[in-house]
Amino acid sequence: MTDARVRQSKPPAHPGEGSLWAIVLGGQGVRLRALVRHVCGDERPKQYVPLLGSSSLLQQTIDRLSPLIPAERTVLVTMRSQVAYLSGVLGELRHSQVLAQPDDRGTAAAILLGAHWVLARDPGATLIVAPSDHLILDEALFVRHVAAVGRFVREHPEWMTLLGARPTEPECEYGWIEPGPRVAWTVDGPLHRVFRFFEKPSPEHASSLFANGCLWNTFVLVAAARTLVAAGEECVPEVADRLGRLATFFGTADEPWAMRQAYALAPRANFSRSVLERCPRALAVSTLPAVTWCDLGSPGRVVKTLTRLGISPPWLSSLPHPPLTLADDAR
Repeated sequence: MTDARVRQSKPPAHPGEGSLWAIVLGGQGVRLRALVRHVCGDERPKQYVPLLGSSSLLQQTIDRLSPLIPAERTVLVTMRSQVAYLSGVLGELRHSQVLAQPDDRGTAAAILLGAHWVLARDPGATLIVAPSDHLILDEALFVRHVAAVGRFVREHPEWMTLLGARPTEPECEYGWIEPGPRVAWTVDGPLHRVFRFFEKPSPEHASSLFANGCLWNTFVLVAAARTLVAAGEECVPEVADRLGRLATFFGTADEPWAMRQAYALAPRANFSRSVLERCPRALAVSTLPAVTWCDLGSPGRVVKTLTRLGISPPWLSSLPHPPLTLADDAR
């Protein structure tokens, strides 16, 4: 698929100063390859797979945010190698922007690329950064909470705010957040300063975090575009500098060439470790209300979650027994 077909339409030059935008992240989905192979017969990334119903995880993510953010302010950041899988959802994405990275340089480059692209169009934008591979039930409650945090960030753009989920068990495969002092209130509850992050703790440590009121890190982030770009400049300056130079080329015939140049020698960086954990800026966490949230990160977790919730997609009945024979391909 050519660059011209990736860009279904160009958003208006001035869609509204200070609007709410979505940056939806399409990852590699490596750990779910075995299950995807069973469901689809190929190894496409999991966000393009209808694991939970008739629509893909990507489409469900976009639909979930659509009451807040129209398609023309939805930016999907994916890989050029994944563009072929978009054909099944491009009908609904015809007014959205697809940014196809030429190479995988980690989540820092993906998020900052989207932030730079939006900032060039709407300097006062507030961003909701969302992975495209999560299960979220009680969606109306989730959207209401995101809207409340978005209003707070618009009024206080110095704060970048993560959404934390109340844990239901001492999960070892999730990232955790230890909340610090309360710093503000929204109509949906308090915001706390992020005191510390913990990534994939040991079983003993996870039990301690669970007992001490820590939160699962959903990696859904609400931030002003300017603040997010500035955080990138402080924490991953080489990546940010390369992406910052793209502003001159956005929307021009030279954009694909400029993107390849920016990514050619860019260092790889993880957004959580390289930006959030090192960020000297104001970083808060807001606890989600009682919604069901799950990161569909491994075949075992997908099967366990669907079984617990009583969700039975057609492919589930044909799984090999025991299901854990669909071992994770990578960690």
